[in-house]
Amino acid sequence: MFGDGLLDAFGDQGLHDFAFDVVGEAASGEEAVALAVRTRPNIVLLDVGMPGVGGLNAAHRLAKEAPASKVVILSQHEDEEYVIEAMVEAGAAGYLVKTDAASELLSAVRAVHRGQRYLSPSIAPIVLARLGRADRDRAGSPLTRREREVIKLVAEGATTKEIAARLAISPKTAQTHRENLKVKLNVRSTAEIVRYAIRHKLVRID
Repeated sequence: MFGDGLLDAFGDQGLHDFAFDVVGEAASGEEAVALAVRTRPNIVLLDVGMPGVGGLNAAHRLAKEAPASKVVILSQHEDEEYVIEAMVEAGAAGYLVKTDAASELLSAVRAVHRGQRYLSPSIAPIVLARLGRADRDRAGSPLTRREREVIKLVAEGATTKEIAARLAISPKTAQTHRENLKVKLNVRSTAEIVRYAIRHKLVRID
C-alpha cells in the first residue's frame, strides 16, 4: 500500500518508488480481501487474473467488507464487459490495462486517491460511452450479479464443487443457483446455459 496506505495485490510494479506507503502485498484474491480488511488501506490494486477468487470477485467483496478502500483494477482485458463489471458492478474506482501500466500506474493511483475515477487512455473513449448506459442496462437484467458469476463459471466448464470453491459458497448453494438459472432462463440443460452465456456475451470466445 502507498501513502496513507495502498495494498498491492498484483506483484511488484515499482510501487515502492512512488510517494505512497505500501502497507501490504497479497498473493491471492482471498488474501487481498483479508489483508485489506485488517489494514484498511486507502487504495487496493487488484489483478483480474490473480490466483484464488480473482480480482473482480475480490473487488465485490471489498465493496462490502472494506468500503472505505478504493479499488483499482489491473487487467490484460480491454473488453467493455470487463470494465463495466469492474466499475459498475464491483464498484472499482479505476481500471488500468496492463499495457498502460508502466506509464499510467502512478497517474491512476493519484487520480483515485483524489476521489476521481480512472480509465486507461487506450480504452477510455469507448468505455465512457457505455458506463452511462450500463447502470440502466444492469437494472433491467433478468440475472443477479451472483447468477451472472455462476453462469460464467458454468460456461467455462466448472463443476458445482468448483463453482462453490471459486465463489466461496457451499456446494448446495451453488447447485441451487444452477437450478434457479434453468428456471429463470427457461432452459433444461447445461448446454443451453452455455449458449445463453455466449449469446449475451457473458463469456469470451477466443
